[in-house]
Amino acid sequence: MTLNDLPEIQITRNVRSTRLRLRVEGDQIRLTAPVFCSKKQIQNFIDQAESWLLKTWKLQQEKNQSIDRSLPAELQLFNQAQPIQIVYQSQKQDFVFDAKLLQLSISDRHPETYLKAFVITYAKEQLPVYLNKVSHETGLSFNICNVRQPKTRWGSCSAKHDIMLNSGIILFPENIVRYLCVHELAHTRHFDHSPRFWAEVAKHDPNYLIHRKILKNTVMPYWWAA
Repeated sequence: MTLNDLPEIQITRNVRSTRLRLRVEGDQIRLTAPVFCSKKQIQNFIDQAESWLLKTWKLQQEKNQSIDRSLPAELQLFNQAQPIQIVYQSQKQDFVFDAKLLQLSISDRHPETYLKAFVITYAKEQLPVYLNKVSHETGLSFNICNVRQPKTRWGSCSAKHDIMLNSGIILFPENIVRYLCVHELAHTRHFDHSPRFWAEVAKHDPNYLIHRKILKNTVMPYWWAA
């Protein structure tokens, strides 16, 4: 296998980037480059990374083949004591959720897409409320909460104390969601990852190292990336 056998590398120039970054995501290869990088510099970087790229691509494809691609019959969300039962059927609406019965019906036209759409909708309703709850518990205040679907990060906190949370986090247990909220809220005190920052996190989540590891190592279901 050579670089010619791989899909075309998608190159993005970012004003915030200070270095070249290459990553394999699913069936795509992405390269982020600073705006001042020349085409020659980018090509040299790709050539130097050839061995790593081929190895990583092969491992990713093997991983993809082992992924369970069956649709879930139930969905456990972070703030529900019982799992939501799912039915896939022919219907006009993309999805219909009965909060009292904890039943979710998904259109069988594009079930993966509509299942993800439900998660995003639920997250946008519930995560800001939950973040506000954790904010009161910790005494760490924030400005606004945005819920989005970035591919490479679970959350962020801006200099204005605007917090972004990845909607996919609601598929984790509550203690993991709370860790993420604590992590981003701690950035309102310490805008870095210094020892003082981690001490602030530990103050509000003594088991943060365990929670952080779970968040880092858990593989999301295939339909989330579909």
